[in-house]
Amino acid sequence: MTAPTPAHAQAFDAPFVFSAEGHKSLYFTLDQLQSRMSCAQPTQLEVDYTRTMMGFLLFDSQPRHITMIGLGGGSLLKFCYRHLPDAQLTVIEINPDVIALRQEFEVPEDNQRSTIVCADGADFIHAAALDRSARYDVLLVDGFNSQGQAPSLCSQTFYDDCFAALSPQGLMVVNLHHDDPNHPLFTGRIRQAFDDNLFEVASQEKSNSLLFARKGQRISVDRLRQADPLKNFAPEVRAQLAGEFARISWMMTQPT
Repeated sequence: MTAPTPAHAQAFDAPFVFSAEGHKSLYFTLDQLQSRMSCAQPTQLEVDYTRTMMGFLLFDSQPRHITMIGLGGGSLLKFCYRHLPDAQLTVIEINPDVIALRQEFEVPEDNQRSTIVCADGADFIHAAALDRSARYDVLLVDGFNSQGQAPSLCSQTFYDDCFAALSPQGLMVVNLHHDDPNHPLFTGRIRQAFDDNLFEVASQEKSNSLLFARKGQRISVDRLRQADPLKNFAPEVRAQLAGEFARISWMMTQPT
């Protein structure tokens, strides 16, 4: 499959890196943290919502192909690259200036397992939806710029394309903002695309809202509670994710 790349004339936000207290952070504006890395532990998930997004392991602990929209500082890519060695990883990032910082954030170079594509995420997923050979087990959608949620990544067409691009039991996880006035609209679009097979989890810091939407089998709270997706992972993975996975399962039982 060949994905379209962004027009060279398109203007992009200029990212910058701030280093302090053993961490590097990526920003577009000082009031909007995009990513944070521990210099001592560069593959650790430092920002709380990224640990929530890894909740896809509750549904599929051994995905074959994970596609991410939005690179940032590469936190999710690095974590998956280290701890899911059998997964094919594809990252779609529209902003070449963000990709240019990959060495700054110790993002692995492209190889047979991991590839970063400079393209519009909506265009890439639309092409994948039309290509029956391109099916993803997990889609992680985390595409923001200095203005917030990228409009092309929250349309009904985009969410419909995500559904079509997933494997028969595939899962999409979308990072949204609670305080966006269009949050109910975006949630409704995901609900429509996935036939109401979804649930929402607020991040611990409450600023992010993570939508888990599944294709195929209906999401079951009881089945989720019985899952033990971390049993074959290293202690460092369990230390980072076990508490968050328990919180996700608990939140699913709470009234909305």
